[in-house]
Amino acid sequence: MSDQLYLSLWFPSFGEPDMLRHAVCVLRQFSFSEHRQGVTYVALHPVSWSEPTIFERRFEPPVSPEDAAEVASEFLHSDYACAFSVFWDLWVPDSHTGLWHLTPTLVKIIAQGEAFEEETAEETGQIQIEFGLDTPFLYEDKRAHAEADQRVKSNIQKLVEFTIKLEKNSGATGRVLWSESEENLAQKLIQRLQKVQ
Repeated sequence: MSDQLYLSLWFPSFGEPDMLRHAVCVLRQFSFSEHRQGVTYVALHPVSWSEPTIFERRFEPPVSPEDAAEVASEFLHSDYACAFSVFWDLWVPDSHTGLWHLTPTLVKIIAQGEAFEEETAEETGQIQIEFGLDTPFLYEDKRAHAEADQRVKSNIQKLVEFTIKLEKNSGATGRVLWSESEENLAQKLIQRLQKVQ
């Protein structure tokens, strides 16, 4: 069964002045989709996820991380979360034909203020990256073939490259790649890669 896949990041300081600066730095490391290069949507959530957004804006065409952050900066507070929607290209199998296609896939990059959702950032990351379902990285099918193995390998490589860029360039002092299940995600990825070697 598929799980949601996340990457959580923590920084030495994450006060209100730091939130968007760190978010922009993370967004700069991201490998945008060829067809959607930039931020496509930004939303500000006050106090907790149960509250309605106080600001939302779609960008067509997509805008740079700096431009999206500038739009959000007018409304931001330390008890807010700022969510950016971006896309990257992943190999995804067609549910009917089984053929693999390079598809723009949604990723959310969320900066959670220090006072947001009862300080949930301490647990889930000051910046939390939501990759969606882990299927493109762990896809297994008894009917799978060499093409599927190579596509999964390519997707995992893109994920690993992104996390390495973040480690080198974002200033984060802690990071955890995790999924909703209790299983060890790193171990699952290693096992999947060993099958395609």
